[in-house]
Amino acid sequence: MSDVILQTGGFPWLTTIVFLPLAGALLLMLVNKAAHHTIRWIALAVSIFDLVLSLPLWSLFDPATSRMQFVEHVAWITSPPITYSVGVDGISLPLLLLTTFLTPFCILCSWRAIETRVKEFMAVLLIMETAMLGVFVALDFVLFYIFWEAMLIPMYLLIGVWGGPNRLYAAVKFFLYTLVGSVLLLVAILVLFFQGGQTFDILLLSRVEYAPALQNWLFWAFFAAFAVKVPMWPFHTWLPDAHVEAPTAGSVLLASVLLKMGAYGFLRFSLPMLPDATAAFTPIMVTLSLIAIIYGAYMALAQADLKKLIAYSSVSHMGFVTLGIFVLNAQGIEGAILQMVNHGITTGALFLCVGAIYERTHSRMITDNTGLANPMPRYATVLVIFTLSSLGLPGTNSFVGEFLVLAGTFFWSKWIAAIASLGIILAAAYLLWMLQRVVFGVPNAAHAAHLHDLNLREMATMIPLVVLVFWIGFFPNPLLTKMHASVNALIEHVDTEELEVAQTTDSSHGARGTGLESRLAARGSRLAAKVVAP
Repeated sequence: MSDVILQTGGFPWLTTIVFLPLAGALLLMLVNKAAHHTIRWIALAVSIFDLVLSLPLWSLFDPATSRMQFVEHVAWITSPPITYSVGVDGISLPLLLLTTFLTPFCILCSWRAIETRVKEFMAVLLIMETAMLGVFVALDFVLFYIFWEAMLIPMYLLIGVWGGPNRLYAAVKFFLYTLVGSVLLLVAILVLFFQGGQTFDILLLSRVEYAPALQNWLFWAFFAAFAVKVPMWPFHTWLPDAHVEAPTAGSVLLASVLLKMGAYGFLRFSLPMLPDATAAFTPIMVTLSLIAIIYGAYMALAQADLKKLIAYSSVSHMGFVTLGIFVLNAQGIEGAILQMVNHGITTGALFLCVGAIYERTHSRMITDNTGLANPMPRYATVLVIFTLSSLGLPGTNSFVGEFLVLAGTFFWSKWIAAIASLGIILAAAYLLWMLQRVVFGVPNAAHAAHLHDLNLREMATMIPLVVLVFWIGFFPNPLLTKMHASVNALIEHVDTEELEVAQTTDSSHGARGTGLESRLAARGSRLAAKVVAP
């Protein structure tokens, strides 16, 4: 493993970051459940400390290498050989930081919204953070699967215990959808274990060459797990129900982090382990991504519930993410990773905005929350900023990610890029239509007495996200630089595997000329699309 992993000695950064929230949840169990104020402050302090602890990873991370960094590798179970192995690269680091960054805001937005079972709620949030972080750092398949499955229980509880009137239906639907996909993921992991030399090491399994027929079956097993999580069309139907019934913190974590895990799975497993199947099924994945982009946008146009509107917009925006991944060039993949971060920031912020107004009017319907510019100018300002970011206005974070995805798609197919661009036009339609009524519409007299502007706590949750919207929008290169080496190594691996298969196939048929030349030309066009930071 030494040739593929950059060992980092000293302080166990990742273990501490991953399990500190779990330790905080255990600490909360010792606190009197009636001491709500103390419980909230402990949970907030733990989440902020975890965020502070994760920030040095940004400066200590070496962007010049594609190898795993901050690695910890300890034997766990001898037979079968299962290890506690964690590490991050340029693909997982931004998602880890996104998770630690958003968790304190989830606690802050629940400060007054959650008044029952406060201790249990805060403990579940912290346990959820540990599970999410574990997914992004795990380098052993069994460890990954444990964290992957562990996420289901806290989110099920967040929806089922603290959700809306139809919370049980939404919680069970979410659980069943994701559980079915996870079962097929487990089958795929076991097949890889026996076909890859009886190891669960993710990096070693990524270097094994699997038969094309086996790759095809494994690809669709992975697809079942990851497509549900994204969610890709037509596996998205659980998402609107889950968002509508979940508390604000649950919606933020669901949209900002959990949806990214499906896309992360494609990047970490499908592309490097199954390059032939990935190349073979790229047209199907691109088609499903286009359907998600257009369908999600059209469905958002029809929504009268603010949460449902944002939920369907997530289907559309995540369609851009999967599109960028499967065009298999650097612009597309880097744009997809950046858009995962951007969507987490912007959509999480929009759910925070919905939660803030729901605390005042106790309604998520657009008709009940109109004309807020005069009574709530601070709220109207941040809502306009996050809405313009969501539709990809130049100068905001989402513009950079969508531009890179479309640029990468243009290299793959000009027509596909043109069709995908319609999603941006539709996003402008449904978001500006919502904004015109909520901010500048005729005020609803029934709720006028409850419309006080954002307080200090609520502003503390909004301002850092506003800063990130413009920081990434104007200065995306620091974030993109962290990804370059890992993304380029991923593309080279996929292209090399595809080229080797092309050479073997063509030579076996005595026709190395036309077939190999076409594959070389395709590979050359993809490699030419790589972006190198100046």
